[in-house]
Amino acid sequence: MTVDLPSNTIGALWVLLAAVGFSIMVAMIKFVGRDLSVFQILFVRQAVMLAIVAPTIIRGLPTSLVTKRPGLQIARVLIAATAMLCGFTAVIELPLADATAISFSRTFFITIFAIWFLNETVGVHRWGATIVGFLGVVLMLRPGADGIVDPHALLAIAGAAGAGMVMIVVRILTRTDPPVTILTYQAFGVGLIMLVPAVLTWQAPSLHQWLLLLLVGIVSWAAQLANIKGYKAGEATAIASLDYTRLLYATILGALVFGHWPSVETLAGATIIIAASIYTVRREIKRGRELARAAEGRGESH
Repeated sequence: MTVDLPSNTIGALWVLLAAVGFSIMVAMIKFVGRDLSVFQILFVRQAVMLAIVAPTIIRGLPTSLVTKRPGLQIARVLIAATAMLCGFTAVIELPLADATAISFSRTFFITIFAIWFLNETVGVHRWGATIVGFLGVVLMLRPGADGIVDPHALLAIAGAAGAGMVMIVVRILTRTDPPVTILTYQAFGVGLIMLVPAVLTWQAPSLHQWLLLLLVGIVSWAAQLANIKGYKAGEATAIASLDYTRLLYATILGALVFGHWPSVETLAGATIIIAASIYTVRREIKRGRELARAAEGRGESH
């Protein structure tokens, strides 16, 4: 059906499918999180995803266990586990639209962390977009007259920051370790971290809850796979902005399933964040193309 479609169209369809999958995943987490601990949800999610990717990991043995940066691998696992705990707790406690919109701030954290840890040079345009984006986050946080911010909104910020840091660590790890090794440490590590707190907070799930927990793992894996296929098929500049359709899906699911409608502040802040994020992505890709053309003009090749 897609053989005659342009590559960007195919990529866009995959990214849209991934956005639907991620939105359904967080909705299921929010639903089952009313009765089960976030540790239990995360542990089962990781176990299901590990079972799905186990054949890939096994085929990669022993290479999949060999890393040149064990300390960095462990750091990534710890950061990823923390980011998931914060992000999933925010999803459970906040309206879906709010948690989803705040999670988009990871783009700006990636900019800051790239300066600190990768020594990347950031121009005035990217700095401007980052500052504007964080103003959108502040708008969504809606601190009260006493200056107090909802702690669950702060958890959503922490989850976004952690997700941004994970991206930076992955960039560093890909210089020395193959993708299967990074995948293996992630799959095993996060599950092991969640094991003890999951056991301590374990509540016997009902049949319906077991089904939801299994679906969380399956849909998480499928959405991640669709996202990878999307960026493999299409150009980032053409399809990256489609990820923000998650806010639309989260708003619809939040209203239909949980009766939560986003506030005016949430919609305004989300609009600012999305606009700044899209500007950042397109600006960086345009800058990359200009540098490539300049290199070609000088007769450089890599």
